[in-house]
Amino acid sequence: MRFVMLMYPGPQAETETNPVPPGPEGQQLLQDMMAFNQRMVDAGIMLGGEGLKPTRMGARVKCDGAGKTTVVDGPFTETKEVLGGYWIIEAASLEEAVAWARQAPCPAGEFIEIRPVWTPEHFGGEVAAIERAQMDQMAVQAAEKASKGG
Repeated sequence: MRFVMLMYPGPQAETETNPVPPGPEGQQLLQDMMAFNQRMVDAGIMLGGEGLKPTRMGARVKCDGAGKTTVVDGPFTETKEVLGGYWIIEAASLEEAVAWARQAPCPAGEFIEIRPVWTPEHFGGEVAAIERAQMDQMAVQAAEKASKGG
């Protein structure tokens, strides 16, 4: 099963500069995070993951359901818990995903939310086959574009 592990680091998610605290503690946290990521790669479960910049650098696109959208620029001050990063992993069960999340370097006050990801197989065989073919085609196109520097 595919899961997303969402990290909520608290106020650090909204820092204007590098979110790693200065000094030896910050360097140790960064080393611990890289070691954790490497363990997941070595175990063959990590499919991707990134840290996110502050909400002030982003935008929200709100859809009204009738084809109209409204754009709200960040920061999103009404957000009490700001997402700071994520991992996408492949695990046998929620329990296995929780076991991995419990190993993440996570300073006091931070938390990690784990949620299963919808995959094409959840929508039945025919839909899954169509979506897999479409995703494969998009991956090839993206790779070609990236190799051309575009």
